[in-house]
Amino acid sequence: MSIKHSSAHAKKRFGQHFLTDQHVIENIVQAIDPKSEQTLIEIGPGTGVLTEALLARVPSLYAVEIDRDLAQMLEVNFPPERLVLFLQDALTFDFNQLEVKRPLRLVGNLPYNISTPFIFHCLKAAKLIQDMHFMLQKEVVDRLAAPPGTKTYGRLSVMAQYYCQIHSLFNVGPGSFSPPPKVDSAIVRLIPRTFDPICQNTELLARIVLQAFQHRRKTIHNSLKGMVTDEELLQVQVPPQERAENISVKQFVQLANILHKKTLLSPSTGS
Repeated sequence: MSIKHSSAHAKKRFGQHFLTDQHVIENIVQAIDPKSEQTLIEIGPGTGVLTEALLARVPSLYAVEIDRDLAQMLEVNFPPERLVLFLQDALTFDFNQLEVKRPLRLVGNLPYNISTPFIFHCLKAAKLIQDMHFMLQKEVVDRLAAPPGTKTYGRLSVMAQYYCQIHSLFNVGPGSFSPPPKVDSAIVRLIPRTFDPICQNTELLARIVLQAFQHRRKTIHNSLKGMVTDEELLQVQVPPQERAENISVKQFVQLANILHKKTLLSPSTGS
């Protein structure tokens, strides 16, 4: 079967750039190495060129597509028993609704305008996921994998690295898409980890990290003022004059655990 991707028109409001490079498609499938018994979900299948390559390796897969016109094209090109299609915004997709017994494998060429919020959405469902292979703006992949002490290390780096192992696989140039984007892309693999160190309150961790990086040029003493004391910073070997970009994932987790314990020990303020 040959997919007629040329008949689809990219819609700017959805940030669409259709992957057309067959060599890149083959490299993505090789990186994923899908097995027939696994549960795959493609996010934003678009014209279906990657879908077709994946279905050459697995009997069926799920897909989430927001564009009604593309969904209709996919329904024409793929039988429903092979492609189970959800016409929905991926940012609101509930992975629990699939009720599958095997861990989920996510794959997708994500629109740049939703990539960061969608990754945060996936992190909330990390316990259901075996791995994720996404095409992202290279800048986003660099931020995901950034180590402490670099300019690209930030909130996304800390939260993604807490939940997942991050592997940047290979870069993809603008010429592999129609229409070509103005930036380079990259394929990233995210593997949800068995947690070490364990955070006792991930909502608190997210709040601390968000506040720490809201004003990244401030010292951690100032950015977390009212939340964490200098003594508590020193407990985890963080000088109060340090900046957020130099604090490791482990240290952020330790701070969250200290604050969580302090909250539990606080006397009730109820009347």
